[in-house]
Amino acid sequence: MKLLALAALVALTLGGAALSVFTVAADQVAVVTQFGNPVRVVTTPGLHLKYPYPAQSVTAFDRRLFVLVPPPSEFLTLGKRNVVASGVIVWRIKDARRFMQTVFDRSGAESRLSDVLFAELGAALGRAPLGAFVSVVPGEYRAEAILAEVARQVRTVAGRDYGIDVVDVQLRRLDYPEVNRVAVFSRMKSERTQVSMRYRSEGEEEGLKIRAAAEKTKSSILAEAYKLSQKAKGEGEARAARIYADSLNRAPGFYRFVRGSEAVKKSIDKETTLVLPVDADLFRLLLDSRFRFPEE
Repeated sequence: MKLLALAALVALTLGGAALSVFTVAADQVAVVTQFGNPVRVVTTPGLHLKYPYPAQSVTAFDRRLFVLVPPPSEFLTLGKRNVVASGVIVWRIKDARRFMQTVFDRSGAESRLSDVLFAELGAALGRAPLGAFVSVVPGEYRAEAILAEVARQVRTVAGRDYGIDVVDVQLRRLDYPEVNRVAVFSRMKSERTQVSMRYRSEGEEEGLKIRAAAEKTKSSILAEAYKLSQKAKGEGEARAARIYADSLNRAPGFYRFVRGSEAVKKSIDKETTLVLPVDADLFRLLLDSRFRFPEE
């Protein structure tokens, strides 16, 4: 009988010990509740103690990063244009006690975060024109600053109300509704066509200016070149005249002979037969090596 009582006592003790011990993994945070009220948050991994159930119980939460991608929603921009937008939220548990008291689990947290993002993103789009997100005009594009403000607002609300740390908020999609997309794209194409025509016209005008300036420069260069060539030609002819005059003074007979030979060469061709007297200077030069041209 004593052995049976001792065994019962040991079993009761082991059962109570088992109900008083819990473990926390490295990627978890645990909340110890006493009759449903959170009394302690455990973040250190390992083995921990508590009062046996039902006095105290433990609820463990995953404290790793989660990525929330809410479904796209339709919003109205400052210019009264309908757009479809969706964002991405990267979050994790910051205050496990408040998290448990407000949203309790991941699905509840993501439901609240989706509502907060919808409200903040809608407000941001309503205060900004569409060009702030899709414009290529310098200074008009402000998507990063707007999203940073949205992330700040979402982070503040989530941390204060739900114990959630919002690590990042990004814009995943920004588009026109399907029913308006064809008309909008047609209008955008028409606008781009007008812009391209304006650029082409400006380019052609600039090209005409460049060609006119090049033609003017060309004419100026050719005129200067012609002037220099005429000057060089005149100087050459003057020098040639001086050389001819000097040659005439040194050997007038030979000069007359050369000039006469050149005149004959230019006045006749290979089909012409020229008859000269035997005592012509040309024959005398060929027949008598001692022939000297008269100096008169």
